[in-house]
Amino acid sequence: LRCCTAASVVTDGSGAAADERSLYIMRVVQIAVMCVLALTVVFGIFFLGCNLLIKSEGMINFLVKDRRPSKEAEAVVVGPY
Repeated sequence: LRCCTAASVVTDGSGAAADERSLYIMRVVQIAVMCVLALTVVFGIFFLGCNLLIKSEGMINFLVKDRRPSKEAEAVVVGPY
C-alpha cells in the first residue's frame, strides 16, 4: 500500500513501526468482522430452526384437531377387558 505514495520515498526510520501498527489494526478489524459474520450465521440458523420447529408443531396440532376417531375404534375401546 505504501509503495506508491510520497510518504514512502521520504522515511525517517519510523515507517516500519507505522507499518506494523497498521497491519495489526487491519488484523484486528478482520477478526472483528469475521466474528460478527460468524455470530450472524449462527443466530440465523438458530432462529430459522426455531421458526421451522414452531411451524411444524402448528401443523401437527392442526392435523390432530382434524382427526376424528371412527365409530369402529370406539366400539373396540368400549369392549370388555
